[in-house]
Amino acid sequence: MLTNLLLFATVSLVVIVTPGPDTALTVRNALFGRRSGVLTAVGVGTGQLAWALFTACGVASVLAAHQGALTVLRLAGGACLVGLGAHALWSSWRSPSTAPPLPPRRRAGRSFAQGLVSNLANPKMAVFFLSLLPQFAGRDPSLPALAGLGLFFAVMTVIWLAGCAMVVDRARNVLQRKAVRCWMDRVTGVVLVGLGIRVATEAA
Repeated sequence: MLTNLLLFATVSLVVIVTPGPDTALTVRNALFGRRSGVLTAVGVGTGQLAWALFTACGVASVLAAHQGALTVLRLAGGACLVGLGAHALWSSWRSPSTAPPLPPRRRAGRSFAQGLVSNLANPKMAVFFLSLLPQFAGRDPSLPALAGLGLFFAVMTVIWLAGCAMVVDRARNVLQRKAVRCWMDRVTGVVLVGLGIRVATEAA
């Protein structure tokens, strides 16, 4: 059992630390402050836990069996990421005098929602959890076993992304300089747009 859990943790860690939409979004929102970045990570983890429960209850299997539903989800997820990327690009080109700062509390709330929606709208999460969790949940996977592994994966993700957010926050004095901030917005904007296009056009 312990060996199986260690193997699951190793596989999960490789997947979690591989840069993707969740990492890019967390780094982008961490520029507004550590709280915003951490709440983005919590939103992502909440989405992953939801996918684990969907897998345990059979919802993900039904979704994966219907190509039309996956296509809709893929397009919605891609549009979400493209929209976030376009907003980052627009922010990099706006004059500071015409771009009023967003209140931290409102920004934090939006960050959680963005992390949650971004993860839930990614059809690859359904395929990923369907292929990964049952392999480590025993011969006859039960709902508690699948949910437990999903929770473990989500907690690992939150810890990693929250760590990334804290690193960005520590460097925020430098990153918030006008020129650096513009380039950060442009880079994360391009990355998010690119990932959104890939999610929308790539077969799940």
